Amino acid sequence: MSDKLEIKICLGSSCFSRGNKEIVDFIQNYLSKNDLNDKTDLKGGHCFGDCSNGPKVKINGKVYNNINQDKLLEILEKQFKLIIKN
Repeated sequence: MSDKLEIKICLGSSCFSRGNKEIVDFIQNYLSKNDLNDKTDLKGGHCFGDCSNGPKVKINGKVYNNINQDKLLEILEKQFKLIIKN
């Protein structure tokens, strides 16, 4: 497993209008608050397709649909535990 978590946020217009602007802010705040910026490769991405199931975030290659802050918090905590253990 990589020592960095790769997070790609869909910046397509549909996902952005469905809430990914707030998700970007949430991730940036979470990373800063938990001193995890050096353990993360955070990027914007082009449309991931299947726009009706947005907003979407891709973490280490896995696409998460209909993402919200609560779901994302759970995913990030689980993923960072895996990285920090290694």
